[in-house]
Amino acid sequence: MLNPHPVQVIAVTGGKGGVGKTNVSVNLAMSAAASGKDVVLFDADLGLANIDVLLGIYPKHTLRDVLDGDMSLEEIIVEGPAGVKIIPAASGIQNMAQLSPAQHAGLIQAFSELSMNVDMLIVDTAAGISDSVISFCQASQEVIVVVCDEPASMTDAYALIKLLNREHGIQRFRILSNMSKSAQQGRHVFENLVKVTDRFLDVTLDYIGHIPYDDYVVKAVKKQRAVVEAFPRSKAANAYKTLSEKICKWPIRQIAGGHLEFFVERLIQGNLQNNKLEVMP
Repeated sequence: MLNPHPVQVIAVTGGKGGVGKTNVSVNLAMSAAASGKDVVLFDADLGLANIDVLLGIYPKHTLRDVLDGDMSLEEIIVEGPAGVKIIPAASGIQNMAQLSPAQHAGLIQAFSELSMNVDMLIVDTAAGISDSVISFCQASQEVIVVVCDEPASMTDAYALIKLLNREHGIQRFRILSNMSKSAQQGRHVFENLVKVTDRFLDVTLDYIGHIPYDDYVVKAVKKQRAVVEAFPRSKAANAYKTLSEKICKWPIRQIAGGHLEFFVERLIQGNLQNNKLEVMP
């Protein structure tokens, strides 16, 4: 492994679609990269790729080429804005459980052979609570749950937290309120979620802040650019920069060594357990 130092691996998830999860992943990645971090952004929506669409990037190759043994992980990585390295999703693979044991081993090998320097890996998960979402969250050191002030978002976020806690032992979650009309509304969303989790679950929720509702985010999406790049002085962009500064100061929790290949090993192991698959000798 040519990237010997521990890597901060962060899963960005949300339970339901439409909460702005991919926007959060992209803008946090770009903000961290702008501050000097070497950031890799992994589009882990294995069925419906979003990051390339959001940024107007059209990769010639995807994770599928790596799984098929045709290319290395480094060969498919696309350099995005602010120097963020993007791993394009393998479209058409709906579930990690569809991968063969050989592909499992190949994926671990692909990450272990990644020679570029990496400080932070941000994993943009799919919507919902599929096996792949659970596996990516299990394998990460930090799980950011993006929520909005709407019943469906709150219900699905709780369902995701409950599943990850009761079935997979995850006890700590970072909560980000997105598209908030005010700081007070963002805090209110968090407090409402805490009321339910405190009553029924043994978890710790850490409120990491809010991203304000901002028309410039919509304008940036139409331009296929991140708001921190297209409108760097907007309210949302400033919030992302502040949040990124906070995240970059988080201590890296040493989980199974903390290196990239261990992230993938945990991912595969969790997926095998979730789907009760047998590891072939």
